[in-house]
Amino acid sequence: QVQLVESGGGLVQAGGSLSLSCAASGRTFSSYAMGWFRQAPGKEREFVAAISGSGAGIYYTGSLKGRFTISRDNAKNTVYLQMNSLKPEDTAVYYCAADLGGSSRYRDPNEYDYWGQGTQVTVSS
Repeated sequence: QVQLVESGGGLVQAGGSLSLSCAASGRTFSSYAMGWFRQAPGKEREFVAAISGSGAGIYYTGSLKGRFTISRDNAKNTVYLQMNSLKPEDTAVYYCAADLGGSSRYRDPNEYDYWGQGTQVTVSS
């Protein structure tokens, strides 16, 4: 079992920044990959970024690369998502997820085994 708790969401003006955190517990954190997804109202859950257990492998959805940065601190059992130059279209509930199976299909939400409860990010224009 893995428990994931996100924090750091909120309301920000366009052009601003937010940093999300996801604290994990229950298994050896460095042994599994982590991903961030987001879901806007009326839309499907969308891949944002993923990072391997060691942190050596990092993947982004193309449209967000350069504005969003994923990182992890295995000593703190935490994965982060730094979001800069935010746009109103970034408004969504953001979820972190744990992939214990070692799948390379990091963009597929079905490959993830555990999910956090989500944190709301709202970007005003």
